[in-house]
Amino acid sequence: MEPEIRIIAPQGRLDAAGAQPLEVELKQRIAAGETRLIVDFQETRYIGSNGLRVLLAALKQAQEQGGALKLCGLIARLKEIFVMAGFDRVFEIFETREDAEKSFRN
Repeated sequence: MEPEIRIIAPQGRLDAAGAQPLEVELKQRIAAGETRLIVDFQETRYIGSNGLRVLLAALKQAQEQGGALKLCGLIARLKEIFVMAGFDRVFEIFETREDAEKSFRN
């Protein structure tokens, strides 16, 4: 039986203040052995360097435990930020949550 896929759906802005709750949730889930993670950005309007740092650290932690962290639902502005930072080459990014979930099964 495969481990469950966990969905995390941050809202609003992932700036200096807004990234902290996401960091706590990701760390707790990974520490609990939940390493098949999808971050769904449908309700996220901005991501800054703190948010990017949180995602990168969580990706590394999940991979160290044999898991993965995948992203979906990025609005155009967030896609731009990921491309400018080069993170589109670091993360697996999907249009929809369903596509991200399917990728775990392939």
